[in-house]
Amino acid sequence: MARERLDRWLVDHSLVETQEKAQALIMAGSVFVNGQKAQKAGQLLPENPHVELSERLRFVSRGGLKLEGALQRWNITPRGMVCGDFGSSTGGFTDCLLQAGAIRVHAIDAGTNQLDWRLRSDARVVVREGVNARHLTAADLGEELDLAVCDVSFISATKIAPAMAASLKPDGGVVIILVKPQFEVARGMVGKGGIVRDPQQHLECCEKVRACVEQLGFETDIMESPITGAEGNKEFLLYGRRIATHSQN
Repeated sequence: MARERLDRWLVDHSLVETQEKAQALIMAGSVFVNGQKAQKAGQLLPENPHVELSERLRFVSRGGLKLEGALQRWNITPRGMVCGDFGSSTGGFTDCLLQAGAIRVHAIDAGTNQLDWRLRSDARVVVREGVNARHLTAADLGEELDLAVCDVSFISATKIAPAMAASLKPDGGVVIILVKPQFEVARGMVGKGGIVRDPQQHLECCEKVRACVEQLGFETDIMESPITGAEGNKEFLLYGRRIATHSQN
């Protein structure tokens, strides 16, 4: 009988709903196999394994932990806010915003059928799948946003930042952008396993996105993400608050 991957086993035995959630729990150090902490989502299980979870994720994906760290760092309370999640994917950021009291979240993604079913069924979530977010405006969303967050892959965040700015309220709107160096540097600069290890490249990526956001009329700050990316990449979170005198036309 073929040995099964740990992440798939967790789904097949109804311990988690999706393989992504399984991978997130494993990376968080919350899965134990025969008393030993699991190290890899793809590890093959022995026959009749004893698998335990020490805890369950509070969000539908690890992304929620990243955004939660940013909200805490910059004392942002989404309660009562209308928010936009650019690159929503499974919905980690969306889940975090809802749990923090957002009254509505526009979950925007170029892909389809990725958003967690619980979030998809939540009346506070406006699902906008198959949407190219690069040119979105508040008019496209039907309302202005108080807070726009972003977690995109295979594209620079600088391509999405202008649309985030165009979707915000003219005064006081806030953006939070997850900066992923592996998608900001030139392809040839990404190391083995898709990892960017050079601290100078990390700095340059952050400054690249910061310059873009500041040019759009925001004052900014940057923090290191409280957890790494799925493959172990160091990531960063950028905060931007629109300067009151700078509004979109």
